[in-house]
Amino acid sequence: MVLNYIWIAFFLIAFVVALVRLIFFQDYEIFPQLVSAAFDNAAAGFKFSLGLTGVLTLWMGFMKTGENGGVVNLMSKAISPLFTRLFPDLPKNHPAYGSMMMNIAANMLGLDNAATPMGLKAMKEMQEVNPHKDTASNAQIMFLVLNASGLTIIPISVMVFRAQAGAVNPADIFIPILLATFFSTLAGIIAVSIKQKINLLDPVVLIYLGGTTILIFCIIFGMSFLEKDQIETISLLGANLILFLIIILFIIKAVTKKVNVYESFIEGAKEGFSTAVKIIPYLVAILVGIGVFRASGAMDYLIDGIRIFTAWLGFDTRFVDALPTALMKPLSGSGARGMMIDAMQTYGADSFAGRLSSIFQGATDTTFYIIAVYFGSVGIRKTRYAVSCSLIADLVGIIAAIWIGYLFFG
Repeated sequence: MVLNYIWIAFFLIAFVVALVRLIFFQDYEIFPQLVSAAFDNAAAGFKFSLGLTGVLTLWMGFMKTGENGGVVNLMSKAISPLFTRLFPDLPKNHPAYGSMMMNIAANMLGLDNAATPMGLKAMKEMQEVNPHKDTASNAQIMFLVLNASGLTIIPISVMVFRAQAGAVNPADIFIPILLATFFSTLAGIIAVSIKQKINLLDPVVLIYLGGTTILIFCIIFGMSFLEKDQIETISLLGANLILFLIIILFIIKAVTKKVNVYESFIEGAKEGFSTAVKIIPYLVAILVGIGVFRASGAMDYLIDGIRIFTAWLGFDTRFVDALPTALMKPLSGSGARGMMIDAMQTYGADSFAGRLSSIFQGATDTTFYIIAVYFGSVGIRKTRYAVSCSLIADLVGIIAAIWIGYLFFG
């Protein structure tokens, strides 16, 4: 529903701005430019989607191999001690724990298709012990914020789009996204924990969250002493080494589980192919809307206004070109994806704006979509503080993404 209003707004605002330019500035070319932008972006969306097929097929093939090999289950067991403390109101050994951990583990691996069904199942299981059926319980809010914060280890889709956009090294944003999404998730957990009076000083919680935080800050601290070229080299080497090691882990785990690795890969590859085909109409629609919005000059007016204000505050303004992706992400995943693609097409996949928009895309998730789907699936109408805590996580993720973007690529 939100995307519907956004899409309509793109066209209406574009029409009003173009009409003003025609009447007051005698810009007789503006409406031909709008029509041309619509057709050009429709063709670009179709071309983009087709180009995704090979890379998405490859990654989904490896992901299915890892899934069948039990990597998701392994990750679920690894985070189990932390979860039992973040959800104190949920009875011990409740079935929802298994579904939640499978959901979070699948999200961390970028397995969207596997994550959503498990998430809905977890929400339904938590609803069974929810005394107020129309109101979100503490456990449901914590779970939703964890999803909305977008914690991801392998940002497959972002790397796929960067590859299609012609990035020299599509994985160069791997570590920056990992850092930014960690800060987003940590902020979400802290915000909810404060509201729910969860003891974050519990030894187990400190080991998990404190240990990870120290590791993240050590990475950032170490990077701060390096030159820009050295940071890019280390980041690129580290990202690709980690990714290839993960692929090897998927294969080894599948072999030890006596899974047919080749057949698993083919199974996942088929899903990747069908996914690439399914997103064609959605990608075409959003790119046409953004293209018309940009061609009218409305996008430039918006960005220039933010840039002037940012410059007035005395900040570097290069991040502003990527900001539309960050502003769109809480509202619409496909809308943010379109903004990211538009930034890479306009400024280049390896430009600062192109890279930063990719970090924005991977740093958080579509908050309002997740709230609508997850809470709506069990009939919850009173969301309490779920929206505010999720938006805090989004804001921290955006700020962290800008900071990390400058550290790695600035």
